[in-house]
Amino acid sequence: MNRSTWTSWPSEEALTRAPRARSRALIGCFVWSAVFLGLLWKAFAVGDAALWQIGVSLVLSAGCVVAGRAFLLSTRGHRLLPSLGFLVLLTAAAVGALAAGAGVLAAALWCGCAVVALVRLPLVAAVPFTAAALLAYAVVEGDGWLTTVITTGSLCLGGYVLRLDAEARGSARRLLAQERAAREAEAGAAALAERSRIAREIHDVLAHSLSAQLVHLEAARLLIEREPSAAFRDQVLERVVAARSMAREGLAETRQALSALRGEMTPVEDFLRHLVADGPAGISVVGERRELTAEASQTVRRVAQEALTNTRKHAPGASVSVRLEYRPDAVVLEVRDAGGHRPAGELAVSGSGYGLTGMRERAELLGGTLEAGPGEEGFVVSLRVPA
Repeated sequence: MNRSTWTSWPSEEALTRAPRARSRALIGCFVWSAVFLGLLWKAFAVGDAALWQIGVSLVLSAGCVVAGRAFLLSTRGHRLLPSLGFLVLLTAAAVGALAAGAGVLAAALWCGCAVVALVRLPLVAAVPFTAAALLAYAVVEGDGWLTTVITTGSLCLGGYVLRLDAEARGSARRLLAQERAAREAEAGAAALAERSRIAREIHDVLAHSLSAQLVHLEAARLLIEREPSAAFRDQVLERVVAARSMAREGLAETRQALSALRGEMTPVEDFLRHLVADGPAGISVVGERRELTAEASQTVRRVAQEALTNTRKHAPGASVSVRLEYRPDAVVLEVRDAGGHRPAGELAVSGSGYGLTGMRERAELLGGTLEAGPGEEGFVVSLRVPA
């Protein structure tokens, strides 16, 4: 063994109990309780034990349970002095149990402390303590030297084997966690590659098509404006200008979708401020800001955009307040206008093809909720998505 082997603690995974099913935990608790009660029964069932001896032993037993729990917690935190202190208390409790006539309980405490010291402490501290505890056990038991050597040697070997087993289980848990992390990273990389591929396809087809449409519509607008003013000419020009505006908005939406697929989206707060810059609207951000997933960020953007569009259509000129709240487990968006009350059905068919139904479906896909309806002064759209 090298020096680090003697001075290093068992790994954190080795000192931490692996998660167990509730049924297994209950079975383990039952078994240990049965062993503990069996030791007490063996200590006092045979012989004339005074009532005070039984009472002292029960008090010591309860104290040992508390000290043992504290020892496990202190070793998990790699605190050497508190850990040794709790072991000393347990060995002192063994002396008290011996004085009360519970020799079996005292022997069990000494042997148990010797084993757990080998399992959970650095060897440089565990070996001397184990030797002292087993020496006290050998002196009290008073069996033949051969029996004592075999018993103490078996306990030392068993404790070290348990230590190696705990280290092996800890290494297996670390490897399993690393494997899971590697698989998640691989899945994330595959998803990112697929998103990049989809983004390239959209860019090569849809974005180029919309850009070409914008060029042709702008050319058509310029040609129409050269014609003499007339009712038919003005109608055609109006339609061309509207089509150009729709193509420009569609291109902007496509670029946002491409940014979302590539994970290059601007912060939600900046997008909302840009969204309300052209109208009588205010925005407030509450909570500790953090980066959202692409899906949650895109949902917040789409719902805010649709809600503001509906407000401009059904309550033109009304003041609007946009509130974004970061909660520990979710993000909440609230869009409230001061316009007149209007039925929710109107919004669901607002002409964009999206409406309340689309907003609600988008929220539910992420495990969130969307509520919309008349408020105290106007209409309120409230979105909540996990984040």
